[in-house]
Amino acid sequence: MSLTNKTTVMKALRLYIAIVALVLSGGMFSANAQILRDANNNVTIGRISGNGMVRDNSFHSMGSFDADGTVRNAGGEAVGKIVRLEIFDNSGTRIGYINTDGTVRDGNSNKLGHVSLSDGKVTDAEHRTLGYARGIRVDWIACYYFFDFFKK
Repeated sequence: MSLTNKTTVMKALRLYIAIVALVLSGGMFSANAQILRDANNNVTIGRISGNGMVRDNSFHSMGSFDADGTVRNAGGEAVGKIVRLEIFDNSGTRIGYINTDGTVRDGNSNKLGHVSLSDGKVTDAEHRTLGYARGIRVDWIACYYFFDFFKK
């Protein structure tokens, strides 16, 4: 097997492992809304439903995640896109990505934070707790906590 074929196989294997990790950690297609909590794991700050609807604590729409990876704001306007754990803005520039261990990085590979695949704890690059988001896709969590797609 040539080096090119081995590289292609390894990339496919890494992608497969990442997808399996996402399925196991977040329930890719959960029908129930999952709760986003504050840094003390007490106050509900929002919800993300299994179909990708993002709502604040008062159940007002903040945006959505479409099946094709498009991220929309509260007005329904496309603000970004998720493609295989990579996050892009509207101009197509990669603004971040998620490693298979839950580490979230910006487009220049600087660490922004981490999403624990076991308990949903979200921390920034200095290990300060930002919140908790258990049972939600890790790429959706990253968009919510790190990429400001749903800020008013």
